[in-house]
Amino acid sequence: MSKDKKVALVTGGNRGIGYELVKQLALNGFKVILTSRDSKRGQEVTQKLKESDLDVSFVGMDVDDQACIRQAAITVNERFGRLDVLINNAGVYLDENEKLLTMDASILEKTMATNFFGAYHVIHSFIPNMEKHGYGRIINVSSGYGEMREMSHQGVGAYKLSKLALNGLTQLVAAEIKGDIKINAVCPGWVSTDMGGPSASRTPKQAAESILWLATIGPEGPSGGFFRDGKPIDW
Repeated sequence: MSKDKKVALVTGGNRGIGYELVKQLALNGFKVILTSRDSKRGQEVTQKLKESDLDVSFVGMDVDDQACIRQAAITVNERFGRLDVLINNAGVYLDENEKLLTMDASILEKTMATNFFGAYHVIHSFIPNMEKHGYGRIINVSSGYGEMREMSHQGVGAYKLSKLALNGLTQLVAAEIKGDIKINAVCPGWVSTDMGGPSASRTPKQAAESILWLATIGPEGPSGGFFRDGKPIDW
């Protein structure tokens, strides 16, 4: 196996868009680390991909558990020595039709814990590895629901706020990082996954393609942007 392969990590890689991202990265010559909180399922999926001759490894990581994230970062550093691409894909959608002011506060707290703080702690733990090598591409899988104008319509308030915060984090980190390290947010569109439901119009493969171009942008590529299908969209 080539030592020159770039290393990519995908959170929540055991199903849906995350699984498709892992697969497509491996097909495009990356050494891929699949992480998920469900270790059994994560290992099964990794094994299946390996049987298709794809260079995929499994590392257990629950993005709601800071100690677990820190340990995963140590493991990745020891086993791979580098991390070139980080995709924060793990997310939850817990709202259903509840209003922000009448829902159980734990729904908002759990949503923020995974969708915002999870991504924050993953970036915080893995970015030193990128800084050490002076290179990195970070992609936050966000949503059009995180656009500021969406806040003026009621519904899915916990999810919207978590993605609005993730979008803000994307911009703040872009303003702080040095060297050839880029961070961007992407809206994959409405995708037919467990989260998106069966009537969604896009396949996970289409969604993965709309995200993956940011994994290979050159030093002149964007940072601190928000994209859908390769085009900038409003915050």
